[in-house]
Amino acid sequence: MSNQEKAVSYNTTNSYSTLNTLTPETKNVWLVFHGIGYLSRYFVHLFAPLDKKENYIIAPQAPSKFYKGLDYRKVGSSWLTKENTKIETGNVLRYVDAVVNAEDIPNHVNFIVLGYSQGVSIASRWIARRRINCDAFVMVSGGFPKELTKEDFDFMDPNTKVAHIVGNEDPYFEIEKVQAEKERVAQILPQIEFSTHEGGHELNLKSIENVLF
Repeated sequence: MSNQEKAVSYNTTNSYSTLNTLTPETKNVWLVFHGIGYLSRYFVHLFAPLDKKENYIIAPQAPSKFYKGLDYRKVGSSWLTKENTKIETGNVLRYVDAVVNAEDIPNHVNFIVLGYSQGVSIASRWIARRRINCDAFVMVSGGFPKELTKEDFDFMDPNTKVAHIVGNEDPYFEIEKVQAEKERVAQILPQIEFSTHEGGHELNLKSIENVLF
């Protein structure tokens, strides 16, 4: 008796969240990818302090849900695991494409792509695989995918603002590993700026505004 793992394709539906209203007055459209354990409807509210007239936030929702804690009350989500990563990455990127197409982002706005924690891996891969010329790409407290190379970003405008921000007390980042990662990513994205904020593994909106505006 032999065990076989097979695959099928099917249509699926997933939610996403937005904050504020997209109008002719909107200056910045943010596509923001949450970290592991979040739901997009909570993550999007971290951007509430931004000017509501000038900023429109789109937060895709990671497809894999799970219960957090032993009381089975709170729900979190994850973008990818080491299981079937290649197939799941393709599924996630097609979902992100659908979100962006549904939102019909106008050309006159500044388009900012941001990944936080595990969301960095999705933001990076989506930009690289879809050759997205965004105005800014911000990575917060997350690792850059190991398979991506300089050639994956050869389309990117050198004027695109690229930043990586990490908390100076982030327990997930050791100094030696951070330095090695900086050197690797700087060779792939030469215009990148590295900075820190006070605190740990968290999204600090003020530090993001400081590098963008």
